[in-house]
Amino acid sequence: MKISITKAEQSRISELDFGNLDFGRIFSDHMLEMAYSDGQWQIAEIKPYGHITFEPSMMALHYGQAIFEGMKAYYVDDDTINLFRPKDHHARLNNSARRLCMPDIDESVFIEALEELMKLDHEWVPKKHGQALYIRPVMFATEEYLAAKVSQEYRFYIITSPVGAYYSEGFNPVKLTTSDQYVRAVKGGTGEAKAAGNYGGSFLPARKAQESGYTQVLWLDANEHKYVEEVGTMNIFFLIGETLVTPELTGTVLPGITRRSVITLAQEWNIPVEERRVSLEELFDAHQNGSLKEIFGAGTAAVISPVGLIHHQGKAITLDMEKIGPFAKKMYDAITGIQYGKIEDTHGWAHPVDVRASVCQ
Repeated sequence: MKISITKAEQSRISELDFGNLDFGRIFSDHMLEMAYSDGQWQIAEIKPYGHITFEPSMMALHYGQAIFEGMKAYYVDDDTINLFRPKDHHARLNNSARRLCMPDIDESVFIEALEELMKLDHEWVPKKHGQALYIRPVMFATEEYLAAKVSQEYRFYIITSPVGAYYSEGFNPVKLTTSDQYVRAVKGGTGEAKAAGNYGGSFLPARKAQESGYTQVLWLDANEHKYVEEVGTMNIFFLIGETLVTPELTGTVLPGITRRSVITLAQEWNIPVEERRVSLEELFDAHQNGSLKEIFGAGTAAVISPVGLIHHQGKAITLDMEKIGPFAKKMYDAITGIQYGKIEDTHGWAHPVDVRASVCQ
């Protein structure tokens, strides 16, 4: 597909302090825009990042047809930028689109758009280990019609932002708490889709958790309210004895790309992995008998985030609050090593982009 490219007349990169990167506050010079109408996607355009216009009757505002992805690009050297598992992110985007009756995006268009954006804005990719260029593909309904039906028109954007650590704790262990009042998803709902409404509905319990001194909510199942599902922004793992345990994908848990990477690497290291229901009772028992060795989250934003405390109904599981555990650290080093091109990628996860290649006008 031919992508129309209009370069920014002047870069804003001089405004950026790479030594003090907030997450998701500053955006790169360019963005991709593509409209869907008359039953097909129109020609994509890369253009200077800036405001977009829409009518108050735009259907996404009223009926919630909005999905997104979160992925990253990593600095390898002055010639190469690595995208991490972009085809998997594309597949998950289309899975979310189908759940919300939105049109698929062709893989070749998605990959080409990412590559061209990287070539244009490669100087925005931070060079420091632990930092990256965050990539946000987003699609939403744009038909101007106040009717509870499937929209016939959509827009798709890709914007990028240089970022540092996602959590304010940085690489220090985070504190989680369960919620007695709220749930994230139910079977048959949109829990496995990366739908905007899933996050909007989580903000109130997350704010309550943060006001009580916790980092995020550890979500439990909606039916029995006793089985662990995921954290607000990442999947969750438990090292119990010599086995790595994570909640199974039952339609209520987001199928994380980093989650899949963790499972693959652990299996290659001959670590038994179990994807199954995990109850809080099991976790408290394992903590009491000493078999619960580590807890960590996995997601694009944080990569690997150690968990030092889980609070539930006045009781707490407390692990090392000072540093990451050895298994989680090994996993972090392995994944980021592949992402930054420091470790051989035997899985084909890294998608290198040669930023020396010319960008078509």
